[in-house]
Amino acid sequence: MSDQSLEQLLATAASPVDLLRNAQAGPNVYPGVPAEFSNWRDEQRAWQETCVLYNQTYHMAELMVEGPDALKLLSGLGVNSFATFAPGKAKQFVPCTPDGYVIGDVILFGLEDERFNLVGRAPVLNWVTYHAQTGDHSVEVTFDQRTALRSDGLRRHYRYQVQGPNAMQVIEKALGHAPEDLKFFNMRMETIAGKDVCALRHGMAGQPGWELFGPWEDREAVHEALVKAGEDFGMKLVGGRAYGSNAIESGWIPSPLPAVYTGDGLKAYREWLPAKGYEGSASVGGSFVSDDIEDYYFTPWDLSYGHLVKFDHDFIGREALEAKVDDEHRTKVTLALDDDDVTRTIASQLQKTDRAKYIEWPNAVYSMHPFDEVKVNDETIGVSTWICYSANEGKLLTLAVLDSEYAEPGTEVTFVWGEENGGTRKPTVERHVQTEMRAIVSPVPYVETVRSSYAPGGWRAAHA
Repeated sequence: MSDQSLEQLLATAASPVDLLRNAQAGPNVYPGVPAEFSNWRDEQRAWQETCVLYNQTYHMAELMVEGPDALKLLSGLGVNSFATFAPGKAKQFVPCTPDGYVIGDVILFGLEDERFNLVGRAPVLNWVTYHAQTGDHSVEVTFDQRTALRSDGLRRHYRYQVQGPNAMQVIEKALGHAPEDLKFFNMRMETIAGKDVCALRHGMAGQPGWELFGPWEDREAVHEALVKAGEDFGMKLVGGRAYGSNAIESGWIPSPLPAVYTGDGLKAYREWLPAKGYEGSASVGGSFVSDDIEDYYFTPWDLSYGHLVKFDHDFIGREALEAKVDDEHRTKVTLALDDDDVTRTIASQLQKTDRAKYIEWPNAVYSMHPFDEVKVNDETIGVSTWICYSANEGKLLTLAVLDSEYAEPGTEVTFVWGEENGGTRKPTVERHVQTEMRAIVSPVPYVETVRSSYAPGGWRAAHA
């Protein structure tokens, strides 16, 4: 059954929800780097207080799209406008299904007129590959798998980020000259350690900085030069444990479930997808339970991507999104969990029985796609999708999507932690009892410095 399709796999399952909630995959891993270089607390604090070096070489997949119809293909799939997109620019690329639900999001790099690179999780790359192979497009796609799913230890590119208050000082020292201003999501070529390096103005934790990438064979020379340049500026290398938590401060939801498990219009796609691929292996975890897999889908507005939706071009899902545009949309928020309730939940581990689901630190995520119930007066009013501890804030925080009437900062809600009936069959789920924690609805991004940078007049807006 090695050639079984996702559609065939779904036909054997009780439901898509049952399949995904009992999948045997744990959370996404960050291979290629140690779990910690120093300790995850200091590594977290460094991206706000000094600066950090992220090594993103290993954990994301890439898809190179080349050919005369490459831009046409991508424009026909993304909700984003391509009116001003050109080589030397990048953007957050968001495709949707014909019903207007998000498949995922990745970063799209415009390298040349007919050459683009997509970097991120597999669902978007699979979607683009499918349409490149089955549509009438003069394009060629080349997939570069993430390290965890390959055996040769190689990649097409290295990818680093220098980020934090001192980031530009580190970059200046590595370059050997003061860098010219680079607008947000713009790129240009630079030289580090005698190697040609492409620099992108971008940042994972909301702080100013550059992403740097180039050929795999140059990785060690460039990395060594960056580490040496950071010695005088308090730069810390970030390991896998801290890396997975940076999204909680920047407010980016890393794991929307690809909305491909239902719909007659997607049957051919599910028949094309392998059962053993991302979509067939993905795990869903948490206290939110619905028999309808579509209750786990997100619209662009749910994820705060509404501003990216532009109706200046034809794309898959346009008609559905036009019908939704004036609807009441859910709102992305941060939930700050109550310290006493968090302490009580942790303390249950010191009991012989009735223990709550274990809270891993700093990332309490135990599936590829977390979905925890958020309630008010026993009524479900949203879902939490990511949960981490921030040493910068001294808080256990979650990213959630709530009905808009409950999204006002200061609103008290209830966060349900753990799975029903002792837990599902996922290997990351020990027997436990559900518990509830009070939470305060808070802004997203939670960190004031990051929030200001995303606001009008911040560095992103100033360089947009």
